Formats: sequence, C-alpha cells, structure tokens
Amino acid sequence: MQSRRARLDRFIASHLGISRSAVRPMVARGRVAVDGVVARGSNQLIDQFTHVTLDNQTVQANTPLYLMINKPAGVVSATVDARHTTVIDLLRHPERHSLHIVGRLDFNSSGLVLLTNDGRWSRQLTSPEQKIPKLYRVTLENPITPDNVEHYAEAFAAGMYFAYEAITTRPAQLRIVSDHVVEVSLVEGRYHQIKRMFGRFHNRVIGLHRTAIGNLALDPELEAGQSRELAAREVLTIFPARPDKG
Repeated sequence: MQSRRARLDRFIASHLGISRSAVRPMVARGRVAVDGVVARGSNQLIDQFTHVTLDNQTVQANTPLYLMINKPAGVVSATVDARHTTVIDLLRHPERHSLHIVGRLDFNSSGLVLLTNDGRWSRQLTSPEQKIPKLYRVTLENPITPDNVEHYAEAFAAGMYFAYEAITTRPAQLRIVSDHVVEVSLVEGRYHQIKRMFGRFHNRVIGLHRTAIGNLALDPELEAGQSRELAAREVLTIFPARPDKG
C-alpha cells in the first residue's frame, strides 16, 4: 500500500481480490479491526502503517522504518543501478527493498543519506516549503584567504543566478574551517549546486561530505558504508523548530 490514505473498504477489496460491496457487510458485522479497535465504517481512512485485521487475521501490519547511512563516494543514490553499487546494496537491513532514498547525494559525494518506507515523512523533509538545511563539509583545490573570504560569503548569502535553470539560488551560509576546508549550509539542492557555486570563483571542489540534515547529524560512529536505524526522537526532532508567529 502506498503512503497516501485510502478508504478501508477499497483497501481490503484490493488486498483480498473481492468487491467493495462484499467488504461492507464484513465491516458492519464488526469483523474488521483498525489498530486494535473495531472499524467505525467502510469509509474509514487508513494509511500504509495502519494495522488492519479481518476475523483476527492480519491484513496489514507495516512498520515505519527510518535509517541513516554514511554513503561512500562512488556509490549511487538510487535503489537499482545496472552499473554501480547503490545505497540499497550497502544495507544489511531485512526490509531494505521496501525503502526509498530521501533526497539524493551525488555519485562522488559522501556522507549522510536517509532512507525510509514512510512517504509522508520523506515528502515533508524534501518539500521546498520546509526549508530544511543541509550541512556539507567542502574541500577546495585553492585556499580561501582572509582577503577573499568576505567576497565568497557575500556571494553565497546573496544567491547566485544559474542560467541553465533560470533560477537564483536561495541564500546559503558559508563558514571557514581552514584554508582549504569550509562548511556550507543550504536549504535546497540544485544539480551540483555547491560545485557550481565555487566554480564561479574558479575554485574546484575536490571533496564534498554531507554531515547533517536539519537537526540530525551523521553518527560519527558510522564508518563509510555503515548504516543504522534512527531513534524515535531523531525521526521527530530532525525538523528545525519554527519561530512562533504569535
């Protein structure tokens, strides 16, 4: 079942291969339970994680899953690829083939990638309206010196116009770590955006590592290619707090 909500009778009919009219008497007689409670009616809405039983036999019992992985460079952010190792290939989770990737990370980039079977959660994380920041550690070919650091920071904060897409990037934050290493925080993810932004300064990106998404940082205990499930609090607190509009 997809993450969108569906009528109870439509779901059971599809799952059992019977008509909706045959399902309605079952519901009316109390034979169907939703999350342990006798169903209220055939038009009751359920989603992919609603526990549904018919005559005490399980019809649906999906569990939401949320994982992080430390993606190595040279691995594709995809579920299937005929030529390259994918993020899914690296997982050892028994339900790995039910997962999809939340956003993407370029082939040659490394770091935090999230996976889930919860479509609503992933759509919320990737929605432009949410403006979820993503933090990257960037290694540059040429140093950023005290003489030009302000020029870099101002250009990133102002946004850059990309003629190919005819868009101006949203403001980004830049913090100097060392001469050749910086941290960049973005709330969007245009095609090769960070590489193209530094390209305006003729400074080639030679390493790109994502360290955080929202309030969730990559677990420092995870070696490249390793993964783990998120704790319940991590699933909820990944979203930055919104200012109180009063």
